[in-house]
Parts: sequence; C-alpha cells; structure tokens
Amino acid sequence: MRSLKSFFVLFAAVALFGCGDKGVQPKPQVFSNTDLTGLPYAKDFALNDHHGKPRTLADFKGRAVVVFFGYTQCPDVCPTTMAEMSAVMQALGPQADKVQVLFVTVDPERDTPELLSKYVPAFDARFLGMYGDAAATATVAKDFKIFYLKQPGKTPGSYTMDHTAGSYVFDPQGRIRLFIRHGQGAEPIVHDLKLLLE
Repeated sequence: MRSLKSFFVLFAAVALFGCGDKGVQPKPQVFSNTDLTGLPYAKDFALNDHHGKPRTLADFKGRAVVVFFGYTQCPDVCPTTMAEMSAVMQALGPQADKVQVLFVTVDPERDTPELLSKYVPAFDARFLGMYGDAAATATVAKDFKIFYLKQPGKTPGSYTMDHTAGSYVFDPQGRIRLFIRHGQGAEPIVHDLKLLLE
C-alpha cells in the first residue's frame, strides 16, 4: 500500500512539472511575409548614405531595417514601394523611430548623392538613400541575390533598370528575418514589423 501511495505522489509531481513547463513556452512568431530566419546570405553591406557617410548594417543596430533595391527614375515599382513604406511608418506611430528604411540604388550612374538626398527623404525624412560605385553595387546585389539589368532606351540616358521588386527586413539584432513582397499594402508589413520590435 505504501509503495502504491509513493507511486501516485511521484506521478502527480511529474504531471505538475510537465504542465508548468508547457505553460511557459513562448508563442512562435507568425509572419505575413516570407520568413527568412537563418538565411545564409544577405548578411551585410558596405555603401554610402546620401549624406556621403559610409554605412554598414551595424550602424542601425537596435532598429528593424528594411532594405529595398531600386532607382530614382523607376516609373512604378520604386515609388509605390516607397509610398507603401511611408504609410507603414505612419501606421507604426512612435514605433516608427525603431525602423530604418534604406533605398539602395541599382543605378549609380544616374543616382548621385544629391539626387538621392532629394528623392528618398521626400517619402519620409528618416529614409536613407544608399549608393556605391558600379563594383560596390554589383557586390551588394550579389550578396543579397538581387537581380538588376539595364534596358536601353531611345537615348543613352533614358534607359530603364529591371530589378527585384521585394524588400529584405533585418531585426533589431541585425539578423535577416523577412522578404516583403511588392504591392501588398501597409497592413501586413506593419504586422510583421511589430512582431520584430516586440
């Protein structure tokens, strides 16, 4: 009888321990956009901002970083993406100060620092235009697996650039976390950024 009592006491203790352990499990983060956590590429960059200051990802530690590749003379994808990110910043309210949007030009031939300094902050004063020479642009695009290709226009200076339309997102610790699809509206992006800022 005593051994049976001991068994039930031990069983109850184990059951209680198991219940308590399950109760503290954190909820998994469920993102609206593509989860890239643990991606082995897109880890850093070395470019200048539109003020001429050399920048790497480490400069933005403590903030979620959204990186978009485009060019200022882009007729549709780039302005709509930047307007979308502007709406995201407005929706985030005070949390927007913990988000850094970077517009990386794939057209350094025409996108001078002066032009970037007018174009990019027009969407939000906190946004930064990023540029490098042709070699630096090619290096960062390769590291991020970004496609871009010059398409000739009617005149030498009227060419367009085909390029990847989505954006990468890093968490405040500088880890790659998400790929944002183009043209989905602000709400799913706001949802995901709030999760990363928790």
